[in-house]
Amino acid sequence: MQAIRNIAIIAHVDHGKTTLVDKIIHASKLFRDNQEFDDLILDNNDLERERGITITSKNVSVRYKDVKINVIDTPGHADFGGEVERVLKMADGVLLLVDAFEGPMPQTRFVLGKAIGLGLKPIVVVNKVDKENCRPEEVQENVFDLMFNLGATEDQLDFVTVYGSSKQGWMGPDWQKPTDNITFLLDTIIESIPAPVIDEGNAQMQITSLDYNAFVGRIAIGRVKRGTLKEGANMMLCKADGVFKKVKIKELQIFEGLGRVKVAEVTAGDICAVTGIEDFEIGDTLADAENPEPLPRIAVDEPTMNMLFTINNSPFFGKEGKFVTSRHLRDRLMKETEKNLALRVEATDTEDKFLVFGRGILHLSVLIETMRREGYELQLGQPQVLFKEDEKGERLEPIETLVVDVPESTAGKVIELATQRKGELLIMEPKGDLQHLEFEIPSRGLIGLRSNVLTATQGEAVMTHRFKEFGTFRGPIPGRISGSIISKNTGPATGYTIDKLQDRGRFFVEPGDEIYGGQVIGEHNRPNDIVVNLQEAKKLTNMRASGTDDGLRIAPKINFSLEESMEYIQKDEYLEVTPQSMRMRKIYLEENDRKRNSGKMEMA
Repeated sequence: MQAIRNIAIIAHVDHGKTTLVDKIIHASKLFRDNQEFDDLILDNNDLERERGITITSKNVSVRYKDVKINVIDTPGHADFGGEVERVLKMADGVLLLVDAFEGPMPQTRFVLGKAIGLGLKPIVVVNKVDKENCRPEEVQENVFDLMFNLGATEDQLDFVTVYGSSKQGWMGPDWQKPTDNITFLLDTIIESIPAPVIDEGNAQMQITSLDYNAFVGRIAIGRVKRGTLKEGANMMLCKADGVFKKVKIKELQIFEGLGRVKVAEVTAGDICAVTGIEDFEIGDTLADAENPEPLPRIAVDEPTMNMLFTINNSPFFGKEGKFVTSRHLRDRLMKETEKNLALRVEATDTEDKFLVFGRGILHLSVLIETMRREGYELQLGQPQVLFKEDEKGERLEPIETLVVDVPESTAGKVIELATQRKGELLIMEPKGDLQHLEFEIPSRGLIGLRSNVLTATQGEAVMTHRFKEFGTFRGPIPGRISGSIISKNTGPATGYTIDKLQDRGRFFVEPGDEIYGGQVIGEHNRPNDIVVNLQEAKKLTNMRASGTDDGLRIAPKINFSLEESMEYIQKDEYLEVTPQSMRMRKIYLEENDRKRNSGKMEMA
């Protein structure tokens, strides 16, 4: 038996989990001295690197003092919370990473609650102590209070605190005395985190994560709970509803360094990947063929939001994308459900429209951005929040905890914006030179709130939110109050007409942009929609008058990110997404069709 430690790194988004894993990898000399490598080794897809967030959890293993440490890097963003809950099942302890200035945040509370409930032993790492105005001792006390409130046991409350800076590559027992490496943390892991408990009995492994490979299909990942798994062995797959199915292990791999190594058998306590099993789901148990005993199932979080995905049928369709048909769209969405667990896809009554259910705007936008980069063209409807009914027939809706850290001068504006959207202020307290605000707000109220808050606070607010529960329906919430400016004709926009129409609203296009009839090209100052002709050129005459030839002064166009566009569109609008552009448009491009169908839209 080899000595093993299984740890998961949990923290709020952007507190430095992946950077810390980098330093652990470097400290254990996984790379040769002459090997080139970048930062954020585990954030291996472009989107993760660009946004600076972890989207899917990753496993690496390092060897230190003859102990194998399996490290699981988890996402910090609330929309990927489903990932974190499952992978904690593979760990015996957690490294709770907390920012030395920000302290425990909503995601920290959520994940830590799950870890404590599973009885995992925590090590607290107060990170970023090199920040100005950091407050490490205060943060450590906040973490202790939080654990106490979450019902931690005495053993869990007796945690070791490590201070340091992942970025500068040091960890130690005292934040005022920097060391020159992170071996103190690795020693603490070996001393504080218990070795896996080995249960005697027949083989058992719960599938807690999955991978996909074009050659071998789906790969089941999990931790062997007891017994031994052997290559080529016949096993029983215990599925939901008490169904048992005979399967055979084709190949076993364990995590070594950044990759996986093929092995003949895996003993209890280690994390492994199993290929050759078909038709499994997260939460299924791989058990002994003779005496199968299933482990308790894992509940995966329910989606809270859905969006309509449909093929692109705008006048510019097929100009930029490779995959444009409904068959392409259906195949890609079905492939995504194989590895993206919190995602559900439902067919609608028409062949070219699909309802996609996810955990929030970011969860869905990551899928859309990935498809866009792969060459897909598609259109999206307005995001809709999912409602439920309780036993008494009352309507329930998803309620979230919203946390905003904002300069004191603009806190009032943020409170006003949140309460307009049925937010309820729970906590307001100073935090350094910022005001810390906590609200309970319906998910519907969050759609479009971020851009308004950033505008009201000159971009200084830091906003995070986390799904809390399905609560009582809070009543109607006011939507966007401004109407749309819609293009009448197709062709390039001219600077002359944009300049003339600037007093009507703000534009999303600039001179020379190709636009089509029915495209939403700006935001009207008033609540109604207006149709304008942007293709008109200046009439040329041979008469000269003073003042007519003054230069055009056109305000810069508004650039939306993908998430902002998804939150901006109205019920009667689509967002057209292609590899190179994003355009908002009316569902009915012709003005007469829009008028005829406006009543139906209102009822829907």
